[in-house]
This record gives sequence, structure tokens and C-alpha cells, in this order.
Amino acid sequence: MSHLYIDFLDDPRPGRQPGDLEEHEEWWVERQQALEKAGYMLRPRYRPGWRPSWVGTGKFYRDFEDGQPLKGRLVMDATRLSDGIPVMMKRLLSEEGPHELQINRIFSSEPLASDPRNHCARLLDVIELPNDPPIMVHSLLRPFYKPRFQTYGEFVAFFGQISEGIQFMHQNNVAHRDCTSENIMLDPSKMYPKSFHASNIKRSRDFRRKAKGYTRTWRPPRYLLIDFGLSRQYDPTKGPPLDIPIRGGDKSAPEHQDRKTPYNPFPTDVYYIGNLVQEDFIQKYNDFEFIEPLITDMVQEDPAKRPTMDEVVTRFAEIRSKLSTRKLRSRMARNNEIWPVAAWRAVNHWYRTVGYVLTRKAALPEPK
Repeated sequence: MSHLYIDFLDDPRPGRQPGDLEEHEEWWVERQQALEKAGYMLRPRYRPGWRPSWVGTGKFYRDFEDGQPLKGRLVMDATRLSDGIPVMMKRLLSEEGPHELQINRIFSSEPLASDPRNHCARLLDVIELPNDPPIMVHSLLRPFYKPRFQTYGEFVAFFGQISEGIQFMHQNNVAHRDCTSENIMLDPSKMYPKSFHASNIKRSRDFRRKAKGYTRTWRPPRYLLIDFGLSRQYDPTKGPPLDIPIRGGDKSAPEHQDRKTPYNPFPTDVYYIGNLVQEDFIQKYNDFEFIEPLITDMVQEDPAKRPTMDEVVTRFAEIRSKLSTRKLRSRMARNNEIWPVAAWRAVNHWYRTVGYVLTRKAALPEPK
């Protein structure tokens, strides 16, 4: 298949060819050997002496494994040499790094690390290189919304886990301050036992085929919180904290609009989770009436009128207890589906549901 080169996909530096390394990628190449000595191997693209495999083929560079660039300027995927597991490394910014590393260490240290209510992604390692900022290492995770949710039971499991995770952070006096859609992930180790390519998650690790995965109901994932660069731990003896607004991924919080007035960041976390559900689920799918009253309260304009995360978890437990097995197994249908697509998906869903029932898969898929 022929491809049109789109110039905005690449940095138009003089002499640069499509698919060449970006400047932020070269930072990692310069440290590849040091990272290997620390126990981590980068992809062939980021090893010294790399030569693009697509040169001379007449094919589009994105069709090749070594043509897959980084997905962010601060992160790099790698393989841990001791056991072969895929990991994600992140170099810390000077202005956020100390806080991010501190919060990661708090929730990755005992006794908090082994608490089942802890949904903070565990810190595996910290690499210290001379004259460089620290590099954190976590397991390779996957966005919580990929693949798509299929049943209300899958959504209920997701919301229950993330509410519990934010509640746990709050109980340990930490406000996330950016618990938005891009900072909520799923542990793919069960759903994708052979993993996937870090830069193109639809492909296998070697990029030769589609990534093999299972549904959330078949192999329930654990949902995790990441990116604690804006997070802070507060002293409870000083009363409710007041802090200057810092905008993260969701810039719609009412208390952030003037960007000057100090505010309590804990109710804002409640808003972020509520707004995520409102925008990504209630506004896009049918039949979410069961949770709408709770979400409406979570996104109240006045932060003082929002429930605490303890109250959210308690109210949601009551909501969950009243949902029937039939509701939990029902298909989440998008509100813009045209009837041929809806009919096709409904038939597929019926067959999947029969399989779940025959194999005794839970209508509320919680990880064991």
C-alpha cells in the first residue's frame, strides 16, 4: 500500500528524512549503554549505530517496528533484562520530579504497597545517571479505555476500583490533582499475556501481527493511577489544605477558572473522576441512569457541596448492590449507533454472553 508523506508528522529540519530520530529520542540513544548496564534494553531504534530497516524498500516507515517513534517526550519503553518484562521509563522534570518521585515512593513502599486498596502504579526502579535527572521505571501499562468497554459490569468494576484508589490516596493525605483520563491505566498482564508494542498498542511486541487480547470480563484487569507530578501530600494537623490551582488534563474544574484563588485540591479530585464518567460514559452511552445522581453531585460547581471520596465509595457500593445480573451483563451501546451496527454488535454480544455464562465468568469482573 502506498502512503502519502505528511510533513507535520516529522520535524522538518534540513536534511532530515521521514522516520529519522527526533531530538528528544536522541537523548535516550546517548544513554542506551548506561541503561543496558542498569538492566534495561531499549528497542533497536534507540541503539547506537541503528540503520532504518525501511530504507530502499519503497515502503512507509510506520509499517516497520523500528519506525515507531516515542509517544511522549519524557518516556521510553524498554525490556527488563532480568526477566524480559516490558517496562516504561520516565525521566523527571526538575519542577515536578521531586514531588512525583516522593509520591511514587510513598505508595510503592510498605505497608501501603501491598494494601489491596492501593491503585497507584508501583515503582519498580529508579535509575540514577551522572548529571541527569532520575529515571523512574514502571511496568508497561495500557490506557484504561482500550479496548472499549462492552458491559455495564465492566464499567462498574472500573469505577469501583478507581474510586477506591483515589479514596486510598486521600486517606493517606495525598491529592492526585490530575486524575483524568490519560492518567488512569489498566494492568495488561492478564488481558494481554504476550503484551503489545508500546508505541502502537494494536500490534504485537515484534510488530508482526495484531496484539492478542481478551475481554475485560474474560480476564478482569486491575486499574491503576499514574503521573503524580502535580500530586501533593498535606499535613492533616493543619486543617483542610489550600493550594494554588495547577491545571492538569481536565481544565474545566470551576475552582480553577481564575487560576489565582487558593483551593482545597481534594474536592477537585472528586470533580475530575465525576467529570470523566460524565464525558466518557454518560454522554456517549445509553442507560447510565443508575449512576447519574452520584455523578451530578460529584461535579457540583461549589466544591463544598461535592461528596468526599469516602462518601462516593459508600454511595456507589449501595448503587452496585442494587444492579441486577442482567443489567451488569447488558451491552453498553453508544448513543450514536446506527441500527445495522447496533444489530451486529447486539448479536455478537449475545454470543459472548452465552460463553461467559457457560464458563461461569462473573457479571461483575473483578481481578483476583
